[in-house]
Amino acid sequence: MTVTQPRDLSRFAYLSIAAAVATIALKSGAWWLTGSVGLLSDAAESIVNLVAAFVALIALKVAARPADDDHNFGHHKAEYFSAAIEGVMIFVAAALILVTSVERFLNPRPIENVGVGLAVSVVASVINGLVGWVLIRNGRKHRSLTLVADGKHLLTDVITSVGVVVGVVLVWLTGWERLDPIIAFIVGVNIIITGWKLVTESGSGLMDRTLPDDENALIVGVLQRYSTDKVAFHGLRTRASGAHRFVTFDMLVPGSWSVTRAHDLVEEVEQAIRAELPEMEIRSHLEPREDPRAYDDHPVEIPIPDLLTDGHSCHHPI
Repeated sequence: MTVTQPRDLSRFAYLSIAAAVATIALKSGAWWLTGSVGLLSDAAESIVNLVAAFVALIALKVAARPADDDHNFGHHKAEYFSAAIEGVMIFVAAALILVTSVERFLNPRPIENVGVGLAVSVVASVINGLVGWVLIRNGRKHRSLTLVADGKHLLTDVITSVGVVVGVVLVWLTGWERLDPIIAFIVGVNIIITGWKLVTESGSGLMDRTLPDDENALIVGVLQRYSTDKVAFHGLRTRASGAHRFVTFDMLVPGSWSVTRAHDLVEEVEQAIRAELPEMEIRSHLEPREDPRAYDDHPVEIPIPDLLTDGHSCHHPI
């Protein structure tokens, strides 16, 4: 078994922090120039981005620590806590935006310096868009939920900013001041949806959800290729933990085989799986296929069709 060493991806969190500081300054300036509650809500979300970036930095630093005596399987799940905390903070920001928008709807105020304010807001959105794209691209490359979540949050911020800019322009064109808080309220609802998605996704990771169907299918395909009248597999289970992926399975071989022969074959199978899914951490277990006890110890597993040819089967859908 080859153990995958964790990567330190904290450099991307520093990029997110720098982007958040820049956009807070720009959006706060845009709000100060215009007095738009929509732009104020946009600036408030950027403050959440800054706090989330610091949380992401801590989580990435912890996740990069190797396994130790107290954490034998590593610290990968720290990334899920980061995504959950970010989701909760998004809820708080959304609540602030909703309350502020209702107050401004009841007490509308004129918007000033529209042109300059919007130009500043657009510059901030471009920064968020570029950094968000970088985070998502590298998050998917390294299978980091923290980076993907932070990147999606920044892209959501861009969408929010576009909505706010459109709202401010419409207020300027129509003179209907209550349109500004209406846009801000819609932005708040959109932010809540984003936060909910982050919380549910992090919850799935903490509950050891199985790998995506396409990845499970690749693993099953490899096991099917090595299935013969003497070799079979069962007990297939997979899970993700932060950026790391894990698979376990049992390989059933004739009891008359030598340990060396069986071990050589299971090593070949593991290498074939890693060829399909690099950096997979694999734990395999050898069992004699003639022993009935080899078939009744896996109440739940990923089905592997037609691999047990001697009448034994314990495949139950997850």
